[in-house]
Amino acid sequence: MTEHTAAPPRTASTLKALIIRLHGYIGLMVGPFILFAALTGTLYALTPALEQAIYHEALTTDPTASTANAAPAPLAEQIAAAQAYLGDNRAPSAIRPAPEAGTTTRVMFNDPSLEGGEHRAIFIDPTSLAVRGDLTVYGTSGVLPLRRFIDQLHRNLMQGDIGRLYSELAASWLWLAALGGLAIWAFSPSPRVNARKQTRTAKRLRTRRRHSLLGLVLLVGLLGLSATGMTWSKWAGANFFTLLKAGGWGTPRVSLELGAPNTTNVHAEHQASHTKMALLNADDADRVLAAARRAGLNAGKIELRVPGPGQAWKVREIDRTWPSQVDEVAIHPQSFAVLDQVRFGDYSLPAKLTRWGIDAHMGVLFGLPNQLLLAALGIGIIVMGSWGYVMWWRRRQPNAGQALWPLLRRLPPATLTLLGVTALGLGVAMPVLGVSLLVLLGIDGLRGNRPATTSDAVSDSR
Repeated sequence: MTEHTAAPPRTASTLKALIIRLHGYIGLMVGPFILFAALTGTLYALTPALEQAIYHEALTTDPTASTANAAPAPLAEQIAAAQAYLGDNRAPSAIRPAPEAGTTTRVMFNDPSLEGGEHRAIFIDPTSLAVRGDLTVYGTSGVLPLRRFIDQLHRNLMQGDIGRLYSELAASWLWLAALGGLAIWAFSPSPRVNARKQTRTAKRLRTRRRHSLLGLVLLVGLLGLSATGMTWSKWAGANFFTLLKAGGWGTPRVSLELGAPNTTNVHAEHQASHTKMALLNADDADRVLAAARRAGLNAGKIELRVPGPGQAWKVREIDRTWPSQVDEVAIHPQSFAVLDQVRFGDYSLPAKLTRWGIDAHMGVLFGLPNQLLLAALGIGIIVMGSWGYVMWWRRRQPNAGQALWPLLRRLPPATLTLLGVTALGLGVAMPVLGVSLLVLLGIDGLRGNRPATTSDAVSDSR
């Protein structure tokens, strides 16, 4: 009697089963975080118009005021109006002149009760000098409280740095889920439904087709969201910017250092404590703004940062819409000469792509169309993920499907080594991905590492 031995499975079929199982694990374990990030991201994309309505009084001037059509007052007078409102003469940390007629100037102050990146902003009507608002603003975009709240939910669940694990986990796995879904769709034949089984499987197959089709439509957006989300994540983002800096592709910044102060100059002595008291010369801000305009900073949205001891003024364009206007200059606090200048046109291509990617992720690069596209992408992710859970629920069986470890053991040594090296490299570059992959493999090991059967493979492939 001739003894027959089972032929080893082909590498391609094993890899396919491995991708299917990993895709399912991502959906079950990381999917909830991806869905929450998509929900909060969609809300964030839709809030700019809502903020314009909620904070309309602070953001715009009074059209009924007798000075509505008058020329703006000097920045010195606008700063003085904000200081009078606060009841002290402390210097602001930054000033954002009104970008256009009908809008307000933001005079921003440091406040020890606020978190990093936050400032207390006094909104001044540049013509009547009336105080139009007193709000906390955040970041270069100057987002207001509503958007800041949603941003915190999206970024870290309002739990600080430890909460950033959730958003980095979602961003780190999103691209793998997208590419895994593409591979499953590409290498899986269209299923044929037996007429006798049609009533039992038709709904599941219809949902699968919708899930796959929507994934294909969203693919580029999913990859873009994942990449741009990781660029400003805590751990993967730090590695990314370290790599850019090492390659000489980092975002250039002007130098603000002045060197040793001139103690024979009374103005320079007082300038050393500039951040703790009123501006010594009332027209400092106006002269700095004029110097920056002469240097070519012509964007409507511009910010003047008041210098600390031994530092120059920093003036930067903050218009992140297309085409980007993000030039910046350093201005001497006494001579008002331009000490250093960086133009966006001088950025390296990787630095430009990073800038555009982040701005697109925030919904500011192309304005309303960008925001609507992000909202559609977020809703698409929610719908696609929901269909994935419906598929899982309809076909769930105790211990159904192949575990990862038996599949890995079936791979040729060369292929297994390549997978291991790739996983190690990705884990080093994206630590949250690496640690969560180890956790996933541990959970998979606890399933018992039972041998996969042919029926399991067929069940999983569908």
